[in-house]
Amino acid sequence: MSRFFAGGSDSDSDSSTESEPVVRQPAAQFTFSDDEEDVKRVVRSKKEKRYEDLSNIIKSIRNHKKIKDMSSVLTSFEEFVRAYTKALPVVMKEENGVTPRIVVRALAELEDFINDTWDDKDNRKSLSKNNNKALGTLRQKFRKYIKDFESDMARFRAAPEDFAEDDEDDERDEGKESESEDEKVVQAPVPKAVSFKKDPEKPKQAKTSNDSDSSDWGSDSDSDTSSSDEDSKYQTLRDRFLKKPEKNVEDPAAVPTGALGEDAFKKEKKKKTADSLTKKIRKPKAEEAFDENDEEEEEGWKVVNGSRSGASEQPKMFAKDAEIDTKLVVNKLNEVMAARGKKRTDRKLQIEFLRELRLIAETNNLGPAVAAKIRFNIVSAIFDYNPKVSGPMKLEHWSKLLEEIQALLELLLEHEEVHLSESILDELEEYETAPYKIRGCMLTAVERLDDEFTKLLKECDPHSNEYVDRLKDEVTVTNIVDQVVKYVERLDNETEICRIYLRKIDHLYYKFDPNVLKKRKGQLPANTVTSVEEMDKLCRYIYAKDQTDRLRTRAILSHIFHHALHDNWFQARDLVLMSHLQETIHHSDPSTQILYNRMMANLGLCAFRHGNIKDAHLCLVDLMMTGKPKELLAQGLVPQRQHERSLEQEKVEKQRQMPFHMHINLELLECVYLVSAMLLEIPYMAAHEFDARRRMISKTFYQQLRSSERQSLVGPPESMREHVVAAAKAMRHGDWNACANFIVNKKMNVKVWDLFFEANRVREMMVKFIKEESLRTYLFTYSNVFASISVPHLADMFKLPKSKVHSVISKMIINEELMASLDDPTETIVMHRSEPSRLQALSMQLADKVTNLVDANERIFEMKQGNFFQRGGNQGYNRDRQNYRNQNQNQNWNNNRRQDNRNRGNRGNQNRGEGRDHQGREQREQQREQREQQREQREQQREQQREFREQQHQQREAMRNVEFQSKA
Repeated sequence: MSRFFAGGSDSDSDSSTESEPVVRQPAAQFTFSDDEEDVKRVVRSKKEKRYEDLSNIIKSIRNHKKIKDMSSVLTSFEEFVRAYTKALPVVMKEENGVTPRIVVRALAELEDFINDTWDDKDNRKSLSKNNNKALGTLRQKFRKYIKDFESDMARFRAAPEDFAEDDEDDERDEGKESESEDEKVVQAPVPKAVSFKKDPEKPKQAKTSNDSDSSDWGSDSDSDTSSSDEDSKYQTLRDRFLKKPEKNVEDPAAVPTGALGEDAFKKEKKKKTADSLTKKIRKPKAEEAFDENDEEEEEGWKVVNGSRSGASEQPKMFAKDAEIDTKLVVNKLNEVMAARGKKRTDRKLQIEFLRELRLIAETNNLGPAVAAKIRFNIVSAIFDYNPKVSGPMKLEHWSKLLEEIQALLELLLEHEEVHLSESILDELEEYETAPYKIRGCMLTAVERLDDEFTKLLKECDPHSNEYVDRLKDEVTVTNIVDQVVKYVERLDNETEICRIYLRKIDHLYYKFDPNVLKKRKGQLPANTVTSVEEMDKLCRYIYAKDQTDRLRTRAILSHIFHHALHDNWFQARDLVLMSHLQETIHHSDPSTQILYNRMMANLGLCAFRHGNIKDAHLCLVDLMMTGKPKELLAQGLVPQRQHERSLEQEKVEKQRQMPFHMHINLELLECVYLVSAMLLEIPYMAAHEFDARRRMISKTFYQQLRSSERQSLVGPPESMREHVVAAAKAMRHGDWNACANFIVNKKMNVKVWDLFFEANRVREMMVKFIKEESLRTYLFTYSNVFASISVPHLADMFKLPKSKVHSVISKMIINEELMASLDDPTETIVMHRSEPSRLQALSMQLADKVTNLVDANERIFEMKQGNFFQRGGNQGYNRDRQNYRNQNQNQNWNNNRRQDNRNRGNRGNQNRGEGRDHQGREQREQQREQREQQREQREQQREQQREFREQQHQQREAMRNVEFQSKA
């Protein structure tokens, strides 16, 4: 019943005296008019305003977190940052610089929310594009902002219960009490008549809701009898809904409610809230999914595993009086493994049963065969525990897997009579008498172990300590591979030996062994076994015994990579040329193509270290011309502009990525490519400055150089590309010193050159090549200015020995790159002045371009008209070409006339209807012969035109030589 219709008898007021004394102001018995109503203005302090703004923003952040609205969370976080910046003066003054507890708690909750959302990749993929973008932005901003609160966050993580929000708990309690306000209203007694006298103060008593407004509506006799016997058990309505404590446990909530009981209830509630927070902090979802602890929580609830349907499906161990023998244990093992892969199978419980079975077998000494069989099934069960094929397994299972495989291998190597093979059928297994036979494949288990190790490395952040910790497991993995090599070699199966050898090669080919170079220099004894010799032995066996092309191809690529890594340039080059892999590699699978790209990149670096600049450029040009070497080497994904990848494509490409410790430095690769292109392109550009048919050697380098030349203002170089472009500009003017300073300096040493094994030797080699190519560029550019040049002067200018300068100039003269001769007595270079002037070179360039244009026009016209040269008239660009056409027309006139007569005769025969089929066949053959004759004629005409142009070019050259000699 509503309180406005309740009666106000004295019995009701007396019965409510024992209720909780919540005082409310007496209701006025009269009201004034609206004009006379006094509206009071609430004045709040600055502290209250700031704290209220912060609390409102924190509430909005919590609401947005519930629905995972990342954009709104980001906006609210930015508002929170601004609001807390405004509240900082108040915090410094009122709290003495201590961060408020509500702020620390909100930041901790937001940090946990961001980390959990970021770690849950499956749910993150389901977010929209805007929410994903907002999540990344929020994560970056929060990481920067949280640095100022590290000490506060550490205190919160240590003791979350100290940061419980009192205000929030009070509000929740008041909210609960307000829900029962319709049932219980506490009010001071109201006088029966309106009086303006001040009554003496009396103790205020609580009333039920039936007594409210009783002065207005009077009392009702039914209200006295409305309460039932059940209501008399509880002193207040709040006690009615409190949880009943257990009989044998003392609960502070059972104390009669009052001021003391209420405080105790609030403290207990805060304690429970803090305990639940400490349990929820940074608990991964994967652990929650597989958490099977049977601990009882404070409410008496139990965690039930939803994957099991009941205890009836769990395999039971042996009876107490059962005699344990080999047959019984094997049957129990088959019973446990029969549930493998089924829908309701508890994988964790299955592993526990297998371990218990192993202990029983070891206790009863059932032999090595049973122990090996159980351990192999434990390994298989651990592999099955990870439900995701693409995702890595948990670290705890990974460590257990390593232990089980090591123990199994030790058992197999110790007992040679135990044979574990895939070729053994289940019916032929033998556990009791030697030789023992077990069905299974150790090689497959180790291959899957290796794949799981690669997944674990890809999942870790490569710049964190976690990656280093996981990488330490590679020692264990390689030891396991070595043990499997011994075991497989004992079985003498060539196919399995090739497979395990390739696994060992995969862990060996990318590792640099300094003992190789030390042994080459004689610093180590000759009988020292290096990684190069080990690789050679493994690869040669695969070359000889492998029956599949894939293993042989991967072995060759790894062998070349390892040779190139240790500067065995000639061996690596010969393997590439003899294998002809560059012709068939595009038919291979993607992982083999990635290995081929890695091999070519490393081979280019090896060629550069040996000073073979052309070979280095040829090896790297295919990788760098595409503009995406990162993807070709499987070292990361580059965002695509035209279309986005689908989730499946991105997932497949991520599985192909290489672990971080196997990456090749892309900046080093690009620098070597650009420097090689500069040493080849700049002298070529200087030698063919006015050549219309000049071809670019390196398109990427040429574009970088042209883009730099188009800039109106070029500052000092900063990046690696800018250093190489600045060096190229200096080389074009023959300034070798500036070019060398741009290439070899402190910044470039740190970025690039110090990454080489013998960095000083590489730097000296580069400076030597820069001097030589700058000398060639200088001679190409300024040879028409000098009549003669002194060789000692050039040697002093470029800081080269005279013999080297003499050698470079002699090569240029022999290759007809420089029109000059060497005068040995005077040690000078005498220029022949055969090079044309700038005006002559431009006119020759124009003539060549016009000739090319005319040839292109003739080809286009031939395609449209059939045969261009059968047309008459003065059409051509010179008299000689018209003469050739006239000659051809005279030669072909009789043939055309005979052909026309044949065509007329054929038409007459067709009209008479005699031998139509035979004549049609002859006509088609004649047309085919005619087209072949026309094609031959066109080819002859083109050859004649080429000969004519060559004769003209020779005549012009002869005339120029005569003119230059007469001037000289």
